[in-house]
Amino acid sequence: MKGFVRETGRVAAMPGANIDTDVIMPKAFLKGIDRSGLAVGLFHDLRFDETGAVRSDFILNRPDMADTRFLLVGPNFGCGSSREHAVWGMLQYGIRGIIGSSYGAIFADNAANNGLLLLSLPVAEVAALAAQLEDGAGDMTIDLEAQRIETGAQATGFDIDPATRRALMLGLDRIGETLTHADRIRTFEEAYLARKPWLMDAGSDERIS
Repeated sequence: MKGFVRETGRVAAMPGANIDTDVIMPKAFLKGIDRSGLAVGLFHDLRFDETGAVRSDFILNRPDMADTRFLLVGPNFGCGSSREHAVWGMLQYGIRGIIGSSYGAIFADNAANNGLLLLSLPVAEVAALAAQLEDGAGDMTIDLEAQRIETGAQATGFDIDPATRRALMLGLDRIGETLTHADRIRTFEEAYLARKPWLMDAGSDERIS
């Protein structure tokens, strides 16, 4: 997956609480698992009306939001069902990071495992960032290496789990992260099997190579 070190782009404020995964990616777009064609499904019912016409009042449909890279969201964003398609759609649309006070737990796990940065800030700091936006939008840089959010001349620091930060910067999902320890795993396995050789089936040696 694509690593995240420092990204710059437009940020859109979506301050409503409890925006769930049904809203982020409606069920009509859950028919496949090949991760393709999901950008059109992102916030579909907010972006388009029942006839398929564009809802001009939705923030992501505004002409000035074509390069939206970040969302500034309300509490409990991504709650609801566990559909990973919600995160896939975000990334395919171009969203690289989300800033809010809290998230649905499964959504947060899916995000970390697919390279979507979620930043958790106190409610007051989220509100302060929103107050810097003009008409709900603005430009923002998130520097994950420096752990800093930059908006204009102002900068805000943030905390993040070190393991999650490292995996995002290196572009590693859980499998990729595990394989960075392949040498240690192999050394342990060989030592373990040397002590208990009866566990080794000569015909099923499929250890990590």
